[in-house]
Amino acid sequence: MVSGSRAHRLLSTSHGTNREAFTPRDWAMFLSLVLIWGASFLFMAIGLDHFTPGLVTLLRVAFGAATLAVVPRARRSSIERSDWPRVVALAVLWIALPQIFFPIAQQWISSAAAGMLNGAMPIFTAAVSTALLRELPGRRQALGLLVGFAGIAAISLPSAEGGGTALVGVILVLAATICYAFSTNIVAPLQQKYGSVPVIARVQWVATLVVLPYGLAGVGGSEFAVSSLLATLAVGVAGTGIAFVLMSSLTGSVGATRASFITYCIPVVALILGAVFRGDEVHPVAVVGIALVTAGALLASRREG
Repeated sequence: MVSGSRAHRLLSTSHGTNREAFTPRDWAMFLSLVLIWGASFLFMAIGLDHFTPGLVTLLRVAFGAATLAVVPRARRSSIERSDWPRVVALAVLWIALPQIFFPIAQQWISSAAAGMLNGAMPIFTAAVSTALLRELPGRRQALGLLVGFAGIAAISLPSAEGGGTALVGVILVLAATICYAFSTNIVAPLQQKYGSVPVIARVQWVATLVVLPYGLAGVGGSEFAVSSLLATLAVGVAGTGIAFVLMSSLTGSVGATRASFITYCIPVVALILGAVFRGDEVHPVAVVGIALVTAGALLASRREG
């Protein structure tokens, strides 16, 4: 049984080191993540053309873990034993479960819809952060949450039709965003203590072991295709290896809630790429949603308060 003090240590977070307006470095990380993760939904869809969800998950996590394994700082650093429960929690909540949920969900919903639904993350992240810090978001950030959420609703509205298996896909994506909400809060103090690369490298190494049985079970139902292999390689190296390092750095800098606003902008990239490369339909109301999520992100970038 986990003691109260250990549970409190596991579910803890911290403010960002920069509570002022975003710096150019913060913006660079923010925009890089929007582009990388927005494109990841398209790459996962290409991977699923020939690979099972299990194999896509395993390859994505393994490629990300391998990418960080070649970084000297990742191999030479160490994490205190008392912080390993949080590392394991991040491996399960931030990597393993979402990477299992998303490929399964995308068998039933479009890559654009998956990216849109993932935009609920800032709301969940703010709720978790408020509970852990016992402090409400700043007024600008609270307004940004509302404006951005309205934008996500506008973008997602055309995809709300249909039930059956499509509903299962929606539930899986929302479950993944809740995992992200807890993870983004948990990673902040770890990043500030050890830096991004040492923490994320270990998180991804553990996550590879967690998803290994699920991935191996999906090998038999897959067929080899260069396009799917290259797509999973891209989403593994960039969308898992590099992006999670950037995300932990951004979270340590600006805090969990403000960092999570990237998911308001990710659907814009996912929407455009899904329409161009996969033939996903773009409804006029989504254009209004794009304007709203952009406004929400700009409000989040302002000084906290």
